[in-house]
Parts: sequence; structure tokens; C-alpha cells
Amino acid sequence: MHKVLIADDEHNIRHILDFSLHSEGFDVVSATNGEDAFTLAVNENPDLIILDVMMPGQGGVETCRQLKADERVADIPVILLTAKASRQDREEGKAAGADEYITKPFSPQKVIHAVQGFLGVKSS
Repeated sequence: MHKVLIADDEHNIRHILDFSLHSEGFDVVSATNGEDAFTLAVNENPDLIILDVMMPGQGGVETCRQLKADERVADIPVILLTAKASRQDREEGKAAGADEYITKPFSPQKVIHAVQGFLGVKSS
């Protein structure tokens, strides 16, 4: 079973993603900030990480940069999830090492499709 780490400070977003991913057969672990997300990534070794860009403390872009700089977790695909939709924001996310950039509001199916694509999993 593939494991996905979700980091978002909004409970409703975590709940929607957790429910949607579980229903597709994924194991999910979650964090509410970037610092906890980094620690969980190192300890849980997920197959993919979804980071909200705007979280209290360390945000998603900084966390992505930290993940990609650490050889223990650098190869894990990272999807940034954010309300920030400008081209500059996307470029900043890509420069930090993000593999995908999905803007809010989002369709849970779009996130599931992206996760399945990165992990080579067929839809159920």
C-alpha cells in the first residue's frame, strides 16, 4: 500500500484529502505544519508528499526545499497545494523542487489523479 503524507493547517482540507485518498486505497499520514511534515517524511518515508504552501511557521515551499535538500527524502515526489496561483508562485514552487502545483479550490479527484500518476497506480 502506498503512503501519502498530507501537510495542511486547515482541518477540512486534511479531512477531504485523507478520506479521498483512503477511499482509493492509500495509507495517509498528516501534519499541520512544515516542521512536522519534514519529521514525518524522514520517519515514515511516504511515497508522496502533499504540502500546503501557506502554513504557520514553515510553509510548503520552504518545507519542499528542505525535503529536496535531504538525501533521505529527496526522491519523494512533492505536490504543492495552494491558493496562490500566479506564475511567479508556480515558478517559486518549481524552483523549490515541487513536482506538481495544484491550486485551491481543487477537486479531490484532480489530486487523486496526480497522486496515482506519480505513483503509477491505476484508478480503482
